Amino acid sequence: MTEALLTLDNLTILYGRVRAVDGISLSVGRGEVVAILGSNGAGKSSIARAIVGLTKARGAIAFNGQSIGALPPHRRAALGIGYVPEGRRVFAELTVRENLLMGAYLVPRDAAGRMGEVLAIFPRLAERERQLAATLSGGEQQMLAIGRALMRKPGLMVLDEPSLGLSPVLVQVIYKAIGDLQRSGMTILLAEQSAHIALRLADRAYVLETGRIAVEGAAGALLNDMRVREAYLGGV
Repeated sequence: MTEALLTLDNLTILYGRVRAVDGISLSVGRGEVVAILGSNGAGKSSIARAIVGLTKARGAIAFNGQSIGALPPHRRAALGIGYVPEGRRVFAELTVRENLLMGAYLVPRDAAGRMGEVLAIFPRLAERERQLAATLSGGEQQMLAIGRALMRKPGLMVLDEPSLGLSPVLVQVIYKAIGDLQRSGMTILLAEQSAHIALRLADRAYVLETGRIAVEGAAGALLNDMRVREAYLGGV
């Protein structure tokens, strides 16, 4: 693995008396795509939200060599952590263009240049630049959510369930864009229930079961691991 950009050490997340995440440790190297896999309720989204500061957690979180566990979400974003939440969460009553500009609020300089880069990645958004986000399809809203996060040129992208609720065709479109970002050198952390497509893109993966890491390793090896295949890939 290359030098770690993100590390989590003994991360624990409690909801009342329930341990949603139970003392996990993981790392993401610069330029890597790392997947966090698991069934619904395994703790994937809780980890993603803890990284960006939206969920309280015990343990240590470090980004680019700096401890960030005590920082509020806007400070973590300013350091270069982009976040695409589960369910997309676009601003429905704003246009595509306005949504993208909202993504650049921390770094307003050269917003037009960055918007051009985003629209080149997602030409469909360029066609719908003046439309309200509420009128977009689910796949287009996911493109917009990713594009909004890219407007800050983050050093790390955290994507929470990017394939959720999308048709197979649109999942392929979204993952092609994620693959293009990977090839450009971006560091990406994927929290994903669709293990098959995530493992085909990722360099490494961690498989969660009830808040703990059950299996970890190179993505190619996990694709051929019978435990992973039977639990998450339908045994195929």
